Amino acid sequence: MAGEPLAGVSVLDFTALLPGAVCTQFLADLGADVVKVEPPGTGDAARGPAGSPPGGIFHMTNRNKRSVVLDLKDEAGLATARRMIAKADVLVEGFRPGVMARLGLGWDEAQAINPALVYCSITGYGQDGPLAHKAGHDINYQCQAGIVGQNATDGGRPAPGAVPLADLGGGSLTAAVGILAALFDVQRSGKGRHVDIAMTDAAMALNIASLSSKMMFGGDDPVPGRDILTGGLPCYRTYRTADDRYLAVGALEPKFWQAFCAAIDRPDLVGRGWDMGARLDAATQEVADTIASRTLAEWTSVFADVDACVAPVMTLGETLDHPNTQARGMVVQVTGGGATTLQYALPIRMTDFTFAVRLPPPALGEHDDEVP
Repeated sequence: MAGEPLAGVSVLDFTALLPGAVCTQFLADLGADVVKVEPPGTGDAARGPAGSPPGGIFHMTNRNKRSVVLDLKDEAGLATARRMIAKADVLVEGFRPGVMARLGLGWDEAQAINPALVYCSITGYGQDGPLAHKAGHDINYQCQAGIVGQNATDGGRPAPGAVPLADLGGGSLTAAVGILAALFDVQRSGKGRHVDIAMTDAAMALNIASLSSKMMFGGDDPVPGRDILTGGLPCYRTYRTADDRYLAVGALEPKFWQAFCAAIDRPDLVGRGWDMGARLDAATQEVADTIASRTLAEWTSVFADVDACVAPVMTLGETLDHPNTQARGMVVQVTGGGATTLQYALPIRMTDFTFAVRLPPPALGEHDDEVP
């Protein structure tokens, strides 16, 4: 499609499961030719067991890509991989440190084949350091980054949340930024780079609010559930409504908190939005009692035209059906591999470019004949 900013960029995807797949799908959606290199047999583990229906996660993260099956433990497969590397602009891999090198496809070997190659390694803990070879998943990386410990209400069980932040914010988006920066520099220098992405590092770098709170509280760790963004301020938290739903209040700035207090007919609370410490519980209880007097629908109607940073806590279904979601075209249906999958569209908009699904998620080895 005309206007694709990454048209003509060739990407080899040696990753499996979520982080690498989402990273390369962003590149594919922006026009790159992404070839997913999969092992024989079951392919990417996200496909599910052999013979099973197409996996939902796989179909949601592998559109606009081609699939090639290579046995990297076989010399013929390695020879094909080397030929592909010689012609590629980007290689993305998600093995533990040293695995690609043992296969003869590490950074040093790849750079010798193609000096202009951008080579991105996505791991849990990075290419070096005491945890480099340790196994992990998103929950582990978030714990190491100090995030899960903060994700708890007062006295509640810590949890990583429904969005795998380290996998996606760390392993996917941070990797994509690094790749694009290195690609830009290749145009000037002609020299490729090894991009080392540790999901723990990236998740830690996103944990800005908690670090800010730590500094605010004199260096003490914020108490879970009482951090400035997790319930430690009356003006920034969720409140239960009369029908056991929740209203989210994000009225950090004084003008928004004043508008909020006016809308709930509690002008006496204007000076209490930033009550903290010993005063927090009393202030939040005053707000909670007021919000509990009406249903979520009633409060949504009250705040429909009030500029106070207030929103209903919606279910996923409500989000998908919301007029704003529809207006932004954020939901698409993709058919392929005998399945139709509801997916999110590319969230990047720019002039002279319109996102489109050019290819459905590929069948395993569907494009073997297209790759020399």
